[in-house]
Amino acid sequence: MVKASSQQPSVLIEIDSKSGFCFGVSRAVKLAESEMQKGSALASLGDIVHNDEEINRLKQMGMQSVSLSNAGAIQEDTVLFRAHGEPPSSYDAMRQAGKKVVDATCPVVLKLQQRVRDAWQQLRLEGGQLVIYGKQGHAEVIGLVGQTNGEALVVQTEFDLALIDKSKPTVLFAQTTMSYEGLERMEAAIRNQLVPGVAFHTHKTICAQVGNRVPHLKVFAANYDVIFFVGGEHSSNGKVLFTVCEKVNPRTFYISSLTDINENMLTPRPQKIGVCGATSTPQWLMEQVADKLRVMLGLA
Repeated sequence: MVKASSQQPSVLIEIDSKSGFCFGVSRAVKLAESEMQKGSALASLGDIVHNDEEINRLKQMGMQSVSLSNAGAIQEDTVLFRAHGEPPSSYDAMRQAGKKVVDATCPVVLKLQQRVRDAWQQLRLEGGQLVIYGKQGHAEVIGLVGQTNGEALVVQTEFDLALIDKSKPTVLFAQTTMSYEGLERMEAAIRNQLVPGVAFHTHKTICAQVGNRVPHLKVFAANYDVIFFVGGEHSSNGKVLFTVCEKVNPRTFYISSLTDINENMLTPRPQKIGVCGATSTPQWLMEQVADKLRVMLGLA
């Protein structure tokens, strides 16, 4: 453990005020807590958030994570749909299973689902195609594709452009948590691929609260000697934002739990430490990381 002596200067440890749960995740967690406080036996359809520490906290309160493929075996009477959103088939499955649904779909995602559905219905009349820039298999993308009866094309890299018919009118949407830069690159690549004169329109549907974190974190990471990025082991958003910090500040460490922190990370002794996290990182966990760092540095 790094010990402080009387000659050692104090260390500034600050938590990024714009990190942590986005609005949609925060709302979903509050809905889950409220439902359990009523005494309801609650199951989340999939992990409510990509953070094991938060999942364990909610599990201790009584919430279980369940799979749609095992819907018939769900024992809980109430099922929560997480912020990512669900396709229409999930609502049908819960209705058939006789479950009460607490719909915690983020309002931004819910609006996007409606826009995708409306655009797809119009494109069917025009013989066009709907493209979603997003991560294949991601829960939000599954929900969006479900609005199109499974007909939407999902592209994540330029290698996926082979899926697109060059001669068809095309409308492009984006998963809400993708990057602005990535959407701009994909939009340009699709435009260059289509036959000249073919109608093409892009809906810039990235959530501003999430998208704006990239430029913010670039500034934040540059202002500290060491950055501790707190994120779940399986958080794709966390890995992306961590990379943003690491490119600016090579002395950036990815932390999923308090046990990941070791004294080598604090050698040489820093003067300024920044703590930040993903959209799925709870505030309480970032605070625990900051507290442990204070103890390790002899500040508490």
